[in-house]
Amino acid sequence: MDRVDCVNRFHRNAVQVVEAQRRIEQHLNRLDVEEVSLENAYSRTLAEDIIAPDNMPHFRRSGMDGFAIMSSSTRRTSSESPVLLEVIDNIPCGAQPTKALSQRTASRIMTGAMVPENADAVIMLEMTDDFEEQGKTYISIKKEVHPGQNLTPIGHEITMGHCVLQKGIEILAGETALLATFGFSRVKVYKRPTIAIFATGSELLPVDAPLCAGKIRNSNSYMLAALIRGAGGIPLLMGSIPDEADQAQTRILEAFSVADFVITTGGVSVGDYDILVDIFEKWKGKVLFNKVAMRPGSPTSAGVWNDQFLFALSGNPGACFVGFELFVRPVILGMQGIQNRYMRDFTAFLGEDFTKVNAYPRYVRGKFYVIDGKVFVKPVGMDQSSVTVSIKDSDCLIKIPPGGKGMLQGELVCALMLRG
Repeated sequence: MDRVDCVNRFHRNAVQVVEAQRRIEQHLNRLDVEEVSLENAYSRTLAEDIIAPDNMPHFRRSGMDGFAIMSSSTRRTSSESPVLLEVIDNIPCGAQPTKALSQRTASRIMTGAMVPENADAVIMLEMTDDFEEQGKTYISIKKEVHPGQNLTPIGHEITMGHCVLQKGIEILAGETALLATFGFSRVKVYKRPTIAIFATGSELLPVDAPLCAGKIRNSNSYMLAALIRGAGGIPLLMGSIPDEADQAQTRILEAFSVADFVITTGGVSVGDYDILVDIFEKWKGKVLFNKVAMRPGSPTSAGVWNDQFLFALSGNPGACFVGFELFVRPVILGMQGIQNRYMRDFTAFLGEDFTKVNAYPRYVRGKFYVIDGKVFVKPVGMDQSSVTVSIKDSDCLIKIPPGGKGMLQGELVCALMLRG
């Protein structure tokens, strides 16, 4: 490489994180819709509004084990002047009442069972005394019962025609319960994106290979695969790509035919073997950015080839992780129609001094905790982009602003909540 080429590789225009995200958003498109069975819909994104086809509940049901009665039969009732009602029916769950009530009768009823048409209340079993006389069963009530007591009316939870679930929400346990309640055995969801993962670097070994001097195992590919699955995507581990730009570009372009987009890790900095820099300089796609004003991971780059993204993340595990969370996860979520796809920010007190000085904002892997009602955050482990151990202990990213002094314990900082 001559001196001019080397200088060009070192002079890349850094964009702010929000600007990088904005450029990505301009090319973000949702995937097509597919229909899946309800049992396979968990964690998928709903692609249609669900309108209640029935009332919920669609019949008046008992909220207690007890007796269905007409409340008017208990007026002016007291312990000194109880009312006696004959029990004429037994209504278990799933059965329909068989006898009409009067002000002198009651029906034994179970929780969730259908209340007789002319009953307007259910009295708890524990609030009655029962006895038999001449082959008939009676109950004694010593307290007035009010209309509607322990009775759930039709449409109490949801009325027919109401929008039960809105398009774009994630289908979790509660959503699954509602879909099943209203008889949706199949639902329309957005397709899950397939993402090809390449690693660069002659120092990388397969995961099952023995260690040898100067080599490390390819952990980033498996970390990215796990992160992709956590975001609802489907990872394709494509192995490593050679330290030769033309061959690497050929493999990356081939991957676009089997994946919705491509992620690479490593080879994005400014060294002689950082081939992703060469690819972005030569390829016929559009470069969205090739440097971000952040630490770690400032060489993070992104481009678009025929409406498909190529993300080039750092080879350092910590920087790779941060780059994924800031730029790649929102794309995976957005392709599935998820609206709230960026990390939620919150304000907290810094739990310990952070004296590292940077020209760019620093996204520090951290952990939040609460003391006396106050939210604190503190870095987890060593704040180095090459450190892997701290990734598993992080539940937030602490945003340290640029400047010449760092931040002191007790100062307010902004942090981003990591999903999951």
